[in-house]
Amino acid sequence: MATLYLVSTPIGNLADVSPRAEQTLRSVHRILAEDTRRSRVLADHVGAKAPLVSLHAHNERARIESVLAWLGAGEDLALVSDAGTPLVSDPGATLVEAVHEAGHTVVPIPGPSAVLAALVASGLAMGRFIFLGFPERKGKARQALLERVASSTETVVLFESPQRTVRLLEDLAKECGPERAVAVARELTKVHEELQRGTLAEVASHYRAHPPRGEVTVVVAPGASG
Repeated sequence: MATLYLVSTPIGNLADVSPRAEQTLRSVHRILAEDTRRSRVLADHVGAKAPLVSLHAHNERARIESVLAWLGAGEDLALVSDAGTPLVSDPGATLVEAVHEAGHTVVPIPGPSAVLAALVASGLAMGRFIFLGFPERKGKARQALLERVASSTETVVLFESPQRTVRLLEDLAKECGPERAVAVARELTKVHEELQRGTLAEVASHYRAHPPRGEVTVVVAPGASG
């Protein structure tokens, strides 16, 4: 049976691509990519010649038939996201389920992860943690997430856009208390990598004065009982 490889890619620094990821990308028949323009940079870097096929949130279901046909014809495929580990706050879960149900092999090629990189650099408790992805922007769902973070006995990792980072920190300060410890990792592995640690009030104040840019990962300490 043909294989679908889930290939983790660098979150910024191309030097972080693993030898196994390089070999896999060079050996497959096609590379399924969230953004083919961004993934072309990596493909060229590792010398991968396979055609890149777009697979993103808006066309994932429509791509399944073609993917299963390619696998059925014996073609090995790789799935990559724009950065990091596929399916983590990225499309692909529906596809992977369909590939499993069709009887094909799914093989993860582990590698870079913004979640783990931010967590280990944060200096916060990491014996147990939960990842909640991108917060909802408004309404009851957002409030429920904020309350979940506030009551969590584990460290919580979140993704957020730079434009909404200050608002998230302010909302968390209201729900968790302004003294809850937090670490905000920005542009991990890139030239302008930054880690801001402190209380929610302190870090929110910092980013009000210095609006963040680039990719942002937020690590929130557990509550007092954590």
